[in-house]
Amino acid sequence: MEPATWLDHNHQLSLKEFPYIIRWRDDRCKRCGRCTAVCPVKAIEPGIQAQRIVYSEAPTPTPMVTKRIVHVVRQVTDINRYCTGCGTCTLVCPNEAIEPEYNPQHKFLHFKNKGGDAYKRGGRRNDPGTSTLDRLKFTRISMLTDPALDAGRHEFRIRTLLGRILPPEKLPLKDENGKLTLKNDTFIPPVREIYPIMIGSMSVGALSPPMWEGLAMGVAYLNEVMGMPVVMCTGEGGVPPRLLKSRFLKYFIIQIASGYFGWDEIIHALPHMVEDPCAIEIKYGQGAKPGDGGLLMAYKVLKLIANIRGVPMYVDLASPPTHQTKYSIEEAVAKMIQSMSMAWGFRVPVYPKISGTKTARAVLNNLARNPYAAALSIDGEDGGTGAAYNVSMDKMGHPIASNIRECYLDLVKQGKQNELPLIAAGGIGKKGNLAANAAALFMLGASAVSIGKYIMQAAADCFGDEMNRCNLCNTGRCPRGITTQDPKLYRRLDADKVAERVVEVFKAADTELKKIFAPMGRSTELPIGMSDGLSVDDKAIAERLQISYAC
Repeated sequence: MEPATWLDHNHQLSLKEFPYIIRWRDDRCKRCGRCTAVCPVKAIEPGIQAQRIVYSEAPTPTPMVTKRIVHVVRQVTDINRYCTGCGTCTLVCPNEAIEPEYNPQHKFLHFKNKGGDAYKRGGRRNDPGTSTLDRLKFTRISMLTDPALDAGRHEFRIRTLLGRILPPEKLPLKDENGKLTLKNDTFIPPVREIYPIMIGSMSVGALSPPMWEGLAMGVAYLNEVMGMPVVMCTGEGGVPPRLLKSRFLKYFIIQIASGYFGWDEIIHALPHMVEDPCAIEIKYGQGAKPGDGGLLMAYKVLKLIANIRGVPMYVDLASPPTHQTKYSIEEAVAKMIQSMSMAWGFRVPVYPKISGTKTARAVLNNLARNPYAAALSIDGEDGGTGAAYNVSMDKMGHPIASNIRECYLDLVKQGKQNELPLIAAGGIGKKGNLAANAAALFMLGASAVSIGKYIMQAAADCFGDEMNRCNLCNTGRCPRGITTQDPKLYRRLDADKVAERVVEVFKAADTELKKIFAPMGRSTELPIGMSDGLSVDDKAIAERLQISYAC
C-alpha cells in the first residue's frame, strides 16, 4: 500500500471508539432496507462485500476458488454520523436482525470535538449512578402512636398553593362588631391552588407540534375530567395563538425568558383573553446549562415556529444568558416581576426560575422582601434540555436536594417558610421514582415540583437516557418525533396517545403519593418541610440535609 493511503487509514476511527456498535446478523437480514431508511443519523448504510468461496464439485476433491458479491448493512465510522443507540433500526426490522449494543470501552469523548466545535447534545446529565433523592427513605410511619390513614379508602386532597401567602398579621382583615371584613385598598397577592407536580417548561419549537399538543390535551383532561389541577409551563417561545384566546389558558404558566420570543403575540392577545394564565414564569436560568442562554437551532425554526415567535424562518434563535436590561438581582426582581404583574392587573402570580447554584439564597432573600414575588423555582443540575454543551450538562450546576433544603431553612430562620413557595426541578423521576422523589422534596421544603424529561420518557417513549443514548434533541432528528419540526419524523407521534399517557402518569403518581402520605397521617395538606419523615443511610447527606441517619 502506498504511503499516502496508509496515512489516510491511520487517521480513521475503528468501531471500538464509538459509544454504540451495531450488531447485524447476515443470516436473518432479508435486505428490506427499512433500518437504513429510518436511522436518524445515517449511522448505517447499505453496502457490498466480495466474499471468497472455496468449493469442490468433482468426485475427487479438487478445491476451486470463486468470488461473489453480497449485499450487507454496515456501520459507518464517520464521527459526524456516529450511532446514538436509539434502536429505531431494531423497531422496524421484521426479523430482529439488527440492534445497537453499548460499548463500555468507547473513547467517544476524545473525538466528539472534531472540527473544533464543543460537543452539544440534548437530554440530561450523563450519570448512571444513584442520586441523593433516590437514597432518601420515608421512615416516619404512624401506627399505634398516631392515627395512620387508609390510602385506598380515605379521602385525600393533594394540592399546593402557587402564590404569595400572607401571614395572619398581614391579612387585609379588620374586625367590625365581631365580624371580619376586608380592608379597603389593600393588595391581596394572587394565589392559585394547583397539583403539586407540574409539567416544566418545554417550548413550542423545542417540542414537535404533536408532542406539545398531546401534553396540552392531557393537562386539559386532567383538570376538566379528572378534577386534578395539573398545570404546564409553556417554556420560552410563546404560545399557539388559539390557546391564548381560549378558556384553557388558565391551565398554563406562560414563561418569559431573555430572548422575549413570542411575547409580541402574547401582549397583543391580552385584550382578547377570556381567562388569565395560571402564572407567569420569568426564566433567568436552567439546571442543564446554568449561566448560559437558550438556543433553538435554525433547522427547528420552520413556518409555524417562526410565526409564533415573530422571527424569520431558518435562523438560530439565541437567548442571552441574562435579561440584558437588568444588571442586579434587586433591579431584575423589582422591574420584571412588577411589570408582569401590572400587565395582568396584579391578578396573576409572577415568579422567577433560576438555576441551582450557591447564589440561590441571595435571590431568595431579595424575593422574600418583594410583596409581588409569588414563588421561586430552582432547577437543579439534573435538569434536561433540548440543546446544551456537554460540559455544561455534566460538570456544572448544584444538586436540587441540598439547594432546596438550604433555601427552605433560610426561610425558616426568617419566619417566612409558609409565605414564599419553593418549586423544585431537575432530575425528579430520573430513575422512574416520580412520586417518591416528589414527596422527598416536599419534606425537604418544596411546595411543588416540576418535571420535564420524565414526562417525555413516560408519555412519548423517549429513547434518551443517562448513558448518552439517543439524546438527539438538539439536532432536530429525534427518531420518536418528540423534539423535531420535521414532518417526516413528528408524524410518527400520536398526540392522542401522548395525552392518554400524561393522564395515566399523573393518576399513578397520585396513588403513590397517597401511599406515602397515609402512614404519616397527612391527607389534606402536603408535608412541606416535614423533614422528620425522612432518613438516609449516609451520615454526610443526613448532616447536610439535617435529616435523620438510619442504617
